Amino acid sequence: MQTVANDIFKALADPTRRAIFERLARDGELTVRALTDHAGVSQPAVSKHLRVLKHARLVNDRHEGRETHYSAQPLALAPIHDWMNLYGAFWNERFDHLESLLKRMDQ
Repeated sequence: MQTVANDIFKALADPTRRAIFERLARDGELTVRALTDHAGVSQPAVSKHLRVLKHARLVNDRHEGRETHYSAQPLALAPIHDWMNLYGAFWNERFDHLESLLKRMDQ
């Protein structure tokens, strides 16, 4: 699981890839051409970003004739969600200890 989470973090660390993933998640399936029109980078750059997202399993592709359609796979973010929950529980416990300490100091 660690490798999967690392791949996801690496893929989403780039702001252009993050924007592509967010657009696909928001707008649904899109072609490379549609993504390029709004990405602010060249088509080869968009294709390279999509390969990274696909490697991290964040997007799927579907070929139709000469066009490739991409769709976001939001459930692929589950390892990140799990990781954040682990640390969320850690910090909640720490804050509870701090609150107890502050209450004892006030007495």
